[in-house]
Formats: sequence, structure tokens, C-alpha cells
Amino acid sequence: MINVDRLASIFASNLYEIDGVNRMILQPKSALRGFRTLNHGFIFVTRGEASMSVNGTVYELYPGSVFHAAPGMYLDSQVNGQSEYEYYSLFYRYDRAGEDKYVPELFSHYKLDSGADPRVVELLIMLQKQFSNQGGIGKLRIKQLFLSIMVHIFTGYSQREREASPCERMVEEAISYIQGHYMNPMTLDELAKLHGVGSKRFSYFFHKYTGFRPIDYVIHYRMERASELLRSGNYLVRDVAASVGYTNPLYFSRAFKKKFGVSPSEFTPQLDNDTYRI
Repeated sequence: MINVDRLASIFASNLYEIDGVNRMILQPKSALRGFRTLNHGFIFVTRGEASMSVNGTVYELYPGSVFHAAPGMYLDSQVNGQSEYEYYSLFYRYDRAGEDKYVPELFSHYKLDSGADPRVVELLIMLQKQFSNQGGIGKLRIKQLFLSIMVHIFTGYSQREREASPCERMVEEAISYIQGHYMNPMTLDELAKLHGVGSKRFSYFFHKYTGFRPIDYVIHYRMERASELLRSGNYLVRDVAASVGYTNPLYFSRAFKKKFGVSPSEFTPQLDNDTYRI
């Protein structure tokens, strides 16, 4: 669980300056591959759903999700479903002058799910409009709006954590387990047994909270990790397949092409040529 009191204390300080606010809309099935962040920043999801892989960790984003990234991280994203995906991106500069301690939260990626809140959307709209006013009072208003947004986010996240059902916590634990053991063989029955429930019940709640069937999520996460390996070095396909849990390279290649539309050998994103803000 993320320590929101700690985050609140960090953003209550004056060690940062808001550097940009943008509203983005991506069409269904859009994919953004191999982006590298230049700034500290947040993504506030207001409409639609997407999967985002950040340095190998996969996040599911939907209305009410807030995602944080730091400079130098590699991002992939895929819009899910048939709806447009809308989000606001907010960038900030961190000033370490006078700060004698490293602040790990500002250099980490993480997600907060506070629940869809129309008040947050309204504040984001106001913040984007206000950003064109760069006078002293305008900058103060920008900081005020940002802090108001974060108060809503932190409060909503804390409340949802207190109210999280045992089934939701079970799914969160299952996701953590899969992400830590994805390279090992696993079945639906084994995952369900590990969490003390029947297979049908486990599959129902996993799908309810993630939108994936358990084994579909395992495959999804393996493919995301494989794409990271293919981007990071000149590895043989069979070595990548083995590293993510596939003893049969042909079966792996078929699963990879089904997800990304190209075979592993054709998957050559140009990270060095494409550097973007989030």
C-alpha cells in the first residue's frame, strides 16, 4: 500500500514547480511503444481504459487512476476496449536545491486508484485553462488547483483502501504473485488454490477487478516482459521465450504476434530515436 501521508507531505512542500498540463485523447486500439520520459509527471485518467508497461511493470489504467513516472523511464501503452482513452498529463520540475535527502517517491513509478470523481475532472479542466496565465497570481492559482486535485486523489485512495473487500485484496495479491513468478509454469487451479478459493470463484473476481481472465493476464504480462527484453538487447528469440516461461519458441512467437501484430524478430521499436514526454 502506498503511503499517501508521505506523498501528501512531499507535495505540500515547495520543492517543485508545475511545468505543463495537457489533455490527450487516444483512439480505441491505439498503441504507443518505446517512449522514454523526460520529466517528472502524473497521468490522470478521465475516460476509457489502457494498459501501461513501465520498465517491465504493467499497470491497468481506467477512470480515476492516477499514474506517476520520473525521468528516464520507458513506457508502452495500449488502449483497451472500444472507447476513446482520455487523460490529462501534468509535468513538474523537482528542485533539490537545499534538499539534503533523496526523495524516492519522486523518482518512482506507481499508481493510485481513487475512483472516478467529477470534481477532479472539473479541477483538471480549470488547471489546464489556468496554465496559460503565467503571472505571479496565476502561478499561485496553478499550485492551488494542483494541491486541490491531490487532496481529492489522496483522500479517495485512502478511503478505497479502507473499504477494499477481501476479494479485491485477494486479486491484488494474485497480481503481485503473477508478476513475481510469471516465468514459472502456472495454472488457474494452482493460482486459485494458492489463494484459498475455488477456480470459478477466483476467475470471476479476477476478471471483475482486472478485466482479464487469470491465465490471459499471465500471458499478457509475459508478453510485456518479452517486449522489454527485445528492446533492451540483441537476444535470440528462444532465449527471450525461455526467460518468460515458454519452452517452445514457436508457441511463444505465435502468442507474441497475437498481442503485438508482429513476430518477435520483427519487433524493433526505435527507442533511441523516439524520446517523448508522458
